[in-house]
Amino acid sequence: MGNLVLIADDDRDIVRFVALNLRLEGFDVVVANDGQDALDMALDVGPSLILLDTMMPRMDGYEVCSRLRDQRPDDQIPVIMLTAKSMEADRSMAYTAGADDWVTKPFDPAVLVSKVKGHLRDQGAAS
Repeated sequence: MGNLVLIADDDRDIVRFVALNLRLEGFDVVVANDGQDALDMALDVGPSLILLDTMMPRMDGYEVCSRLRDQRPDDQIPVIMLTAKSMEADRSMAYTAGADDWVTKPFDPAVLVSKVKGHLRDQGAAS
């Protein structure tokens, strides 16, 4: 099984765009369109990394991340938050929720892919 990336975002255009870029780099991709699905899927499939939008229906990305960390404290799945806000408070909320990194929308897909690769490389070195 290759590296599986869970993309959780309610903006289907962003999901398609990000999924395409990751697949071109050889990643497997699963998609969730709201926070509850994202959490369920993260617990079910155990992705290698999660790209998590902060603003989603049913549960926001911060809550998804903190619940995932609570329910799976031993899983060190890297979480990269996708945020439309570049304010310092949002970044600290992301880190408080247990996120490892963040990318501000609109983002350059090359930057996102390199962050994904970097976190998976770090995780490989750690495990």
